[in-house]
Amino acid sequence: MKTFFLLFSLLAIMLAAYPFIKPSEDKGMVEGLPWQITVLNDGTTEVFGIHIGSSQLADAIEILGNDMDLAVIAASDETGSLEMYYGHYRAGLLSGKLVLQTDTPEQKIKSLREHAVSSEYMASGQAKKYTLSTDDLPLILEQRITGLTFIPTVNLDEAVILARFEEPEQRVQSGDVVHYLYPDKGLHIALSEHAKEVLQYVAPEHFQQLVQPLLK
Repeated sequence: MKTFFLLFSLLAIMLAAYPFIKPSEDKGMVEGLPWQITVLNDGTTEVFGIHIGSSQLADAIEILGNDMDLAVIAASDETGSLEMYYGHYRAGLLSGKLVLQTDTPEQKIKSLREHAVSSEYMASGQAKKYTLSTDDLPLILEQRITGLTFIPTVNLDEAVILARFEEPEQRVQSGDVVHYLYPDKGLHIALSEHAKEVLQYVAPEHFQQLVQPLLK
């Protein structure tokens, strides 16, 4: 599995009274918040309404809506991966970008690329985005979701992370980035002084594989 990574001017004023919504108030009122991670009896997790490792892209559209993009994202030396991208995800006052990753086999990825209606380099210049053919939609929508990446619109800090996600099992410093690791929840949070914060979710059984490059 590739490492796939990444909440205030007005909201900052509210943070003391509304630090990511008061814990006593968010339950039963607002769903789909990034700290609302349910660990199921079989050890898998559910977040944003998505059962990681079980839900399909078709399920995500039912839960999150159809205002999304579907594409294969590939670096020049890689086959790439199938992703679903929500550029305007919102739960209550919280918003951000949400990317859903899949475990689509390499051969199917190659087929999707061959049928793509167009391709273009992304802003980084290091990867290409393949816009997929609607003819492949039935195949695409049955793919399983194996990970999610959430990039909040507003900025996090350590106080908010600890208040909303609790104390991590481990912190790892890498340059100016602090990584907060929650293996039991399958959650990795990257907090940076110079870049947007990134929250990554995978099945707990795949967590070590996700963060292995960090631990090295």
